[in-house]
Amino acid sequence: MKINWIYKTVMVLGLISAASCTNLDLEPYNEVTSIQVYEDFDNYKAVLAKLYGGLAVSGQQGPSGKPDISGLDEGASTYIRAYWKLQELPTDEAIIAWNDEGLPTLNTMQWTSDNGFIAAMYYRIFYQISLANEFIRETSDENMASRGISEADQETGRIFRAEARFLRALSYYHALDMFGNVPFVTEENGVGAYFPEQTDREALFAYVESELLDILPSLVDARQNEYARADKAAAWMVLSKLYLNAEVYIGEDHFTDAITYLNEILSSGYTLEPNYNYLFLADNNLSEELIFSVAFDGVNTTSFGGTTFLVNAAVGGTMDREEFGIPGGWQGLRTRPEIVALYPGTNGTPDARGSFHTDEQNLDIENVSLFQDGYAVKKYKNVTRDGVRGSSPGNDQVDTDFPMYRLGDAYLMYAEAVLRGGSGGSEAQALAYVNELRQRAYGDASGNISANQLTLDFILDERARELKWEAHRRTDLIRFGKFTTDSYIWQWKGGSFDGTSVESFRNIYPLPTADLTANPNLTQNSGY
Repeated sequence: MKINWIYKTVMVLGLISAASCTNLDLEPYNEVTSIQVYEDFDNYKAVLAKLYGGLAVSGQQGPSGKPDISGLDEGASTYIRAYWKLQELPTDEAIIAWNDEGLPTLNTMQWTSDNGFIAAMYYRIFYQISLANEFIRETSDENMASRGISEADQETGRIFRAEARFLRALSYYHALDMFGNVPFVTEENGVGAYFPEQTDREALFAYVESELLDILPSLVDARQNEYARADKAAAWMVLSKLYLNAEVYIGEDHFTDAITYLNEILSSGYTLEPNYNYLFLADNNLSEELIFSVAFDGVNTTSFGGTTFLVNAAVGGTMDREEFGIPGGWQGLRTRPEIVALYPGTNGTPDARGSFHTDEQNLDIENVSLFQDGYAVKKYKNVTRDGVRGSSPGNDQVDTDFPMYRLGDAYLMYAEAVLRGGSGGSEAQALAYVNELRQRAYGDASGNISANQLTLDFILDERARELKWEAHRRTDLIRFGKFTTDSYIWQWKGGSFDGTSVESFRNIYPLPTADLTANPNLTQNSGY
């Protein structure tokens, strides 16, 4: 049975600086002070665990109860669930049947600055940053030395601090990608009530880049850390993402830089999982393809977000619950017909990545609220590769980890960066990587492509085939100039069945109205 060290030892600490986001209402649940906690080095790993836990769970009692942030629905507002919805629901890859206020406008790209699901992501980002800032502040060399922490433990503490800085940089990267111009604080700002200043995309890009480059020497080597903890490869992956999207973020070409760090990943010993479907099962922690995952466990790390959401919300209609290792289904998520069309067939397709449930499902989505409109995606499951259900006694919570970054993505990023003119790679190697993915999907070389078929348009489609529902699609479509424009239309884009273009300002999300009201230093993103 998989054991996740991360979340078993989460401690409740009332030590967070809420100043990073002026509307953040945090809930302390005990009276332990930071001085008491950080005097004993045995507590440090438990506090670090809280930072990792913030990506998965919503509070101090899973799957709900004692929330980290009050005023939000715990299940709907967990980090990975909020991130996934904002990256997938406005795109061709997903649509949700539920009518909770704010969800229908995500489906149709008609959101406003009052959208609660957008606000949930924003507040989760800054909760994570607040946690990281405090940990980084308290684990400075000066503070550890003043507390009599041994030199050996200080060395370990520096690794922990580098991981906290990685997690902070990851959240700031998500802020950069989704919101652009946000309040900005670090451990240097201290603790107290004040109005954070707003930064812009150019400055935030430079900060994330410099943070990741600075911590690289202190992070554990690739594939040498405990499972689901950050290492050098995780940092290389975020750097590569940052550079691949640099033209969107700052109007500059950094494709050569992307290839530089992708080459580091590609030479670090990761291997493709031979069976594509194993990447999304309850024991996917066994895979040598995963670079950075958010760990879930049906007993120790429970949540109504994360992969519990991704498994349960995708099941309904005539689907066999036993196949997915759950007692029921939430009848919410499906895909749109444009994604189905990217595969050479539907059910029975030779491409293992194109597994859809079509029985009593309609290809077209005439009624968004009807689960049977739209093909269901058979991807995330709460069963092991041996067919054993997850560890939760009622199987309502899942063991499947969320694969935030994996080797298959790095292959496609490399190919794209080469095609976009980056140096340090080759088109021959790019073609080999793409065909390696397709050989896994087809089981043989029948799906291989030739050099003249390897185009940027092909890469965008292949990213959908390989990575659908892994929270990359919005960012990909923006990078290719297809998210808001009329160059690519899908059902319900812009609010109509046939689809239409939307305003370009929707390439980034609005800052929540409540935070603008609370902080006079903030200016709303253009168009909202």
